[in-house]
Amino acid sequence: MIVVPRSEKRQKERKEVPEFPALPPSGLETRAVNGVSLTAFFLVITATVVLAIALGLLGAHPGWVVLVSVAGLLAALYFLFAIKVANQWEKAVVLRFGKFTGLRGPGLFWIVPIVDTIPVWIDHRVMVTPFNAEKTLTKDTVPVDVDAVLFWLVWDAEKAALEVEDYKLAISWAAQTALREIIGQMDLADILVGRARMDAELQKIIDERTTPWGITVQSVEIRDIVIPEALEDAMSRQAQAERERQARVILGESEMQIAESFRQASLAYVDNPTALHLRAMNMLFEGLKEKGALVIVPSSAVDTMNLGGLMGATALGSAASGFTKGAQEA
Repeated sequence: MIVVPRSEKRQKERKEVPEFPALPPSGLETRAVNGVSLTAFFLVITATVVLAIALGLLGAHPGWVVLVSVAGLLAALYFLFAIKVANQWEKAVVLRFGKFTGLRGPGLFWIVPIVDTIPVWIDHRVMVTPFNAEKTLTKDTVPVDVDAVLFWLVWDAEKAALEVEDYKLAISWAAQTALREIIGQMDLADILVGRARMDAELQKIIDERTTPWGITVQSVEIRDIVIPEALEDAMSRQAQAERERQARVILGESEMQIAESFRQASLAYVDNPTALHLRAMNMLFEGLKEKGALVIVPSSAVDTMNLGGLMGATALGSAASGFTKGAQEA
């Protein structure tokens, strides 16, 4: 069995999370063909071939056969590259001679081949981007590693396509720089106990930076905070000492409450010696009814409450009871 140090385990776990995840490309995605366009292409090609064969059998001029074949091929190519299909969660950005003309989708739509191009397909679903900040100094100069997750979506496809080159990479960098900025403004204690406030501030900063790109941030979640191992051990010892201190404080308060209860009980017996004697007899009875019990009574209590006589009577009673029991058994 190989034992891996805790620091090495953490480094290995952090290596499994990439600094920037592999995101699908948001740039030039032509999607030249799809199932619908391929079907239309083969149907037109088939119809063209059938028509050309029919013209040849009917003895038409070869020029007409060639013309019909070329026209059918051009029509098939037009359908192949003109018909586009956008998924329910997508919008296609259409440029005509390089100028923005509008958004298309979801569903089936047409473009003019060569004249129109689709450089970007915008995904309107909620996207998840993990990001982190390594060895970042807090306000009190403590290096920490923080992992977080960003939930965001594109609300304006036009801005996302035209205002920023690669909006997915841009939001990743914006999230990381915002995280480093927040860490540098907070103490370690505030980071450890104030994750909710940190999440809210991160969301506000990132949302301000990405709003001009047509992107809104739904939430930011701090996933893990890793502090130096030596500092972690010191904090653990501090927490243990604090718990011991609290335990001692609680024990002292309990002793004070017990002492106060005894003081109040003594006030009830101070002017009532009969009640005090009855209480003493009850105490002796409770102590001696257990076989083999040992009762230790202060000598001052024996003199004050006449416990000597009571104890003697109790002992004689116990001995007589034992003698009677032995005689019966004999």
